[in-house]
Amino acid sequence: MDLVKTGIAISQTIKNVGRLREIVAVLAKNGFSEFLTRGITSKIPNFVLPKSKALSKEEVLAKKDDDWGEIIGSRLRISFEELGPVFIKFGQLLSTREEIFSKSFIDQMKMLRNNVRPFPFEQAQKAIEKSLGGPLSEFFSVIEDRPVGTASIGSVYKGVLRSGETVVVKVRRPGIVKQIENDISVLMLLASQLEKISEDIRALGICRMVGEFATCMQSETNFNIEGLNCKRLKENNKKHDPEEIIYIPRVYEDYTKEDILVMELIEGIPFTHAREIEAQKKEIYPKLEQAIKIFVKNLLSDGYFHADLHGGNFFLQKNGKIALVDFGLMGSLSKKNRINFCALVYAILSYNYESLVYEFLDVAEYDRVPDIDVLISDVKTSLAPYVGLSVAQTNFTQVFNSIISTITKHRLYLPRDWFVVFRALFTLDGVGRSINFDINLYAILESDINKILKDSFNKEDLIEEGLWAGRDLLSSLRIFPRHIKWFLREWSRKNYAFQVVHSGHEKAVGQIVSGITFLGLSFMSAVFFIAGVIMLKDNTITHIKDIPMIGWLFWFVSSLFWAKATRVIKIRP
Repeated sequence: MDLVKTGIAISQTIKNVGRLREIVAVLAKNGFSEFLTRGITSKIPNFVLPKSKALSKEEVLAKKDDDWGEIIGSRLRISFEELGPVFIKFGQLLSTREEIFSKSFIDQMKMLRNNVRPFPFEQAQKAIEKSLGGPLSEFFSVIEDRPVGTASIGSVYKGVLRSGETVVVKVRRPGIVKQIENDISVLMLLASQLEKISEDIRALGICRMVGEFATCMQSETNFNIEGLNCKRLKENNKKHDPEEIIYIPRVYEDYTKEDILVMELIEGIPFTHAREIEAQKKEIYPKLEQAIKIFVKNLLSDGYFHADLHGGNFFLQKNGKIALVDFGLMGSLSKKNRINFCALVYAILSYNYESLVYEFLDVAEYDRVPDIDVLISDVKTSLAPYVGLSVAQTNFTQVFNSIISTITKHRLYLPRDWFVVFRALFTLDGVGRSINFDINLYAILESDINKILKDSFNKEDLIEEGLWAGRDLLSSLRIFPRHIKWFLREWSRKNYAFQVVHSGHEKAVGQIVSGITFLGLSFMSAVFFIAGVIMLKDNTITHIKDIPMIGWLFWFVSSLFWAKATRVIKIRP
């Protein structure tokens, strides 16, 4: 069913039909009229497309394979810049998906410039006074009326609190939340119509990207969330950074609201000033390497990390510390996903392609299970150029882009949490290259991964996992009869019937019996395995000899049941 079927439906789904008309007109003017005519304009009453540049199939086919992205990318870039900050930020998100889009398209998206004009200081003053509940003079002794920075979400002003601390005040742009809601609803409509054109376009997962973008924007427009992110990361860093190499500014919580963020002023050289940073490389590079190790520990140990690590968010302070700013976009990974990530990297380093594919299948989203043998073969082919290279010679970004590009072709998609992890690592790698610092992410990751994987098999975790697995299994067994009862009741109520075809039934019945036998034997294997784990509960295990004999006995019985179960599957008729 179409997202919007009539003009009335559009007015319900798209919160600003006027904005939809404006967006469609800009896209049409820049060469996308064929797509718009096919999918969008027929649903807007009384709408006539403006004259547009021709973007014909002949024009695309006349170019080389690498140039089609430049044609579409350049026109899309011009459209996004004309449509404003929300579309520009979406284009910047597309520029990070190197595993999906061609290099020429990515290069065009990277050229996007956010030429946003600052809004009048009077509006900022009104927003501050409304949020804080009093005049500016009650909270600030000084606040400059000219912003030190302007972005699509808001403007940043320098000020001094009544208590004497120098701060920056981030004020959300008036009306931006409503504009974001309107523009994202239009983006979702455009993406859904675009995916209907062909299966290849749908495979790009553009609707998924818009959904991820909406989630990011929701977090970035709530400054309370950013303040809490900063505070949490500061607490986490204390565990891994006793020397305080990374400096995280203080957030003034009493002055921070949903649309106002008051934070300690950070002064220093941004890492975007590459020449100034390189001039001090002897002092900076060792500290930067330590800072990256701290980031990796945050990722692998706590699963919480700064996810927007571009050069503009790093500052070299006068005291030699590396300061971080902008905590609107953070990443998080559950304990299970952290172990999956470690297993992924370990599989790459050990060239275990089968394990690598199964780890991706464990975390990816997909509509149907792909052909596993073909996927393993394709992954092996994509990694062939890196086989034999040492860890120091292996480029982390290139390797993972190759893998992600391959699994995407098989209609496997990484969830947002995983995309944020890779985006953060790729961006960090890019910062290093921009200042001629070789960040060997593989070597840094490898030093922590073995410990993480080893710790994942400690006694306490095994007991916890075993108990949860047992609980889930028992819960499933308890509700299974109810579902059978409901199914039979529904079958009887609707007078369903089925026809038994005798031809070949012996084989089908045999397969069913084998399946049921396999499930039963697997269940018994799991029961004895969990029982063996529970036997470890009151014992201190420092060596394999410390495992009690009863534990080994339970595991031996478990292995017998499992061996029998696998044999049943292998010899099924």
